[in-house]
Amino acid sequence: MHPVLSGRGLVKRYGTQHALAGIDIDVAAGDAIAIVGPSGSGKTSLLHVLAGILRADAGEIHLGGQRIDQLGEKKRSELRRTEFGFVFQSGMLVAELTAEENVALPLLLGGRQRKEALSASREWLARLGLGGKEGRRPGELSGGEAQRVAIARALTHRPKVIFADEPTGALDTRTGKDTMDALLVAANDSGAAVIVVTHDRELADSMPRTVAIRDGRIEHAVTAA
Repeated sequence: MHPVLSGRGLVKRYGTQHALAGIDIDVAAGDAIAIVGPSGSGKTSLLHVLAGILRADAGEIHLGGQRIDQLGEKKRSELRRTEFGFVFQSGMLVAELTAEENVALPLLLGGRQRKEALSASREWLARLGLGGKEGRRPGELSGGEAQRVAIARALTHRPKVIFADEPTGALDTRTGKDTMDALLVAANDSGAAVIVVTHDRELADSMPRTVAIRDGRIEHAVTAA
């Protein structure tokens, strides 16, 4: 059985510096993986290469058994919109849109009818405890609420993999834990794999699988018992 996402021999260079120096990684459906390491270790580069945001200088990436690293930018952009979901540290919500419009955005960009997209959006917001706040704009939400909107947006089109880059970095400890719990439960319900880049050791230790990176290489990987 193929992993949902895999990377083989991934290399990424910036000038003479190796951000990734030959990384192999497999991600199964429903996996929840924390990628940890010191600043400059290559963890964010790995996330961006796997997600098709950056091109690797060498190696291969497969999604569902199909090679995707050789696709052109248009096709990679389409993959990011249809097969992947993203949660960033700052949420990156569109300030002018309401919560339900932000969540519906991937569906609308994919050609879904507005009524249908907003209906799906409201369902996800309700599942994430934001029922009644569909009409609020990002500036009218707390930090934790805004991140839940970002999580709902990442999940609404039912992606195969969710990439989260420091998703709790701008939140206090309690809100961060609640937000991360919400992400993992919602992703598990939808069958999506989750790959989280984090500096938070407590968060990493709570994840089923941890991959530690140093100097562009996997230092060790741990799967919780």
